[in-house]
Amino acid sequence: MQQFELSTRGREGFHDITPQVRQAIRESGVQDGICLVYCPHTTAGITINENADPDVIGDILGALERAVPHQGDYRHAEGNSAAHVKSSLVGAAGQVLVQGGEPLLGTWQSIFFCEFDGPRRRRFLVKVLQG
Repeated sequence: MQQFELSTRGREGFHDITPQVRQAIRESGVQDGICLVYCPHTTAGITINENADPDVIGDILGALERAVPHQGDYRHAEGNSAAHVKSSLVGAAGQVLVQGGEPLLGTWQSIFFCEFDGPRRRRFLVKVLQG
């Protein structure tokens, strides 16, 4: 298992972590299997989606903000309840198949670390399993 760190900018944003995931897969030596990417934070998440058109990420963030507004009728006193809800909706982990020592991603897909309560110093873990 490998651990990576990143610094996020702004309150919310998606950060392409595909290069780090590729590195972890290469270093594992696994040719065919599965790769798990895990976020150990309660106000962030992991997703796989399009990385060709930046409007897609903007649309996702906008939809999440409309569904779960930053300012709302929340009881959690820290002021980041929306980030907790968004993290639960997106999920704390993602997985991708490994084939030929590479993540089996679609043409336009990338793996993203999703920040909902930044800016912060964050980490994520990558585990590659032989299949």
